[in-house]
Amino acid sequence: MIPCNIIEIETPKKVRLNGLWFGTKKPARVIVWVHGLGGSAFSNRRLIEQMAKGDTAVIAFNNRGFGVVNRILKGRKKTVIGAAHEVFEECVDDIQGAIDLAHDMGVKQIFLGGISTGCQKSIYWAAKRKGKGVSGIILLAPIADYAGLGTEERTLLPRATKDAQVLVAKGQSHDLLPGALWPTPIDAQRFLSLYTPDSVEQSLFSYFDTAKTPRILRGVSLPILVLLAGADEHADRPAEDIAVWFEEHVQQPTVSIIEGVDHGFKGGEVSVVASIKKWAKGL
Repeated sequence: MIPCNIIEIETPKKVRLNGLWFGTKKPARVIVWVHGLGGSAFSNRRLIEQMAKGDTAVIAFNNRGFGVVNRILKGRKKTVIGAAHEVFEECVDDIQGAIDLAHDMGVKQIFLGGISTGCQKSIYWAAKRKGKGVSGIILLAPIADYAGLGTEERTLLPRATKDAQVLVAKGQSHDLLPGALWPTPIDAQRFLSLYTPDSVEQSLFSYFDTAKTPRILRGVSLPILVLLAGADEHADRPAEDIAVWFEEHVQQPTVSIIEGVDHGFKGGEVSVVASIKKWAKGL
């Protein structure tokens, strides 16, 4: 069991986010952890417990994509968020708030780490803020949501895309798609961000279309560790092919595959942390 403390993050735009500080209160380094789609500060607990040891602490926090539908305070007003309603670009403000907290705590070395959709958010933050104040980025299971769609979802995709586009054009971007069109609650703008190949979010890891150049990813100059799950159930191709794509498009890449684990790296936590430590030591 790793001790943790409850924290509250206030972002530069005055959004209040709840989180947990795992590990020592005076660490040599902190990993700011960005959970995946619909996750929370409590996600990836086993992995975080392995990371938050010795002189390393972890900040795990609820970003605006936590859960499916939730409310948070923005200034003095409540706003609806969650995986069904979050605006992808607002992840920059969320992540900056967590990084600012680590700086305020006097931590000298900060890493940004994300899993699944948290990977896209980490890279987007780095591009928008030029990686300021961060020593490197850790990407676990950086799978494109568009590429990871299942057979049933791809059957529904054309009609759902058309309806989402109509809602956005009518100024109803936060209206939920009808349940008959999509199996999980999601509003029109979030659907288009997650499930259309030309959105900003899906352009970040565009390995599903080799004709595309991932300009945002290529523009990030920080060292990046990419860890792929060898048995990722959301991958549409072998992990080896995705690894080659990242090696080609990341400026300072270290890419490894953790064999025999699924998208959540269950059972591979020790191997993941060993890879992170080896990579960080070499920076």
